[in-house]
Amino acid sequence: MRIDPDISSALRLMVRARFVTISVVVLILTLAFALLSAMFSGRQPATVALDVGLSIIRICLPFIGMLFVLELISREFDRRFFLTSLTYPRPRSRLLLGRLIALGGMLTVLLALLAVVLAGLVVFVGNGYEQATPVSLRLPYLITILFILVDVFVVLSLSALLAVVASTPSFVLVGTIGFALISRSFSTVVELLQRESWLVEKSEGYRSSIELLRLFVPDLAALDVRMIALYGRLELLPQNWLVHVGSAIAYGIALIGVAVWALNHKRFT
Repeated sequence: MRIDPDISSALRLMVRARFVTISVVVLILTLAFALLSAMFSGRQPATVALDVGLSIIRICLPFIGMLFVLELISREFDRRFFLTSLTYPRPRSRLLLGRLIALGGMLTVLLALLAVVLAGLVVFVGNGYEQATPVSLRLPYLITILFILVDVFVVLSLSALLAVVASTPSFVLVGTIGFALISRSFSTVVELLQRESWLVEKSEGYRSSIELLRLFVPDLAALDVRMIALYGRLELLPQNWLVHVGSAIAYGIALIGVAVWALNHKRFT
């Protein structure tokens, strides 16, 4: 089976940029934090280990994706490698899509590896300790991991768009981190203001202003469904989970489409 040249070149660049080393470091950090949190937990160590491990994964994976978007796309233009890579008779979109597919595939493999190893650690930690609410490492855990994958896809799509249109790599870094923070927190702020309106003066107007973000930013906080795995109860899955997943995937595809359009119309000097 012949691999597309853009995908194979992206894979070589990722290996050269020490993707494997970074993955091993993230794996060690995930296991270390999960194990230590379980050891110092007074109760339900398996639940605590799984919760902390999933938190580390949700933080590290998008960050790794953003760093390698900088390496594969942004620095392509910053170092003027496009003078070689874009001279072949092919659409520009193949360069962008090939590198995104390679990066997405490697992140998916890394996520699967982290999920398997974390599950093994949780089984080890919970061995011999019977919890009142045992964790579920079957279907609820699989759903949680798939939702994390959707979250990473959206952040990766925005990072790719910024890498194409931004003039400096630092803007990609700041823009992606800001997007991730806002998309993962604004719905929580709205919900908090609904319950505790006394926290802010004129909370109704403030909450309405924040809710306008729903028109421009997907609610990535809704993709954090770890509760179904932590407590083994699928009924904790939000009723409108299909809407959140579908809108997030559509948002990511739209961002990639805009990135392809911007690259096709980009003028190089």
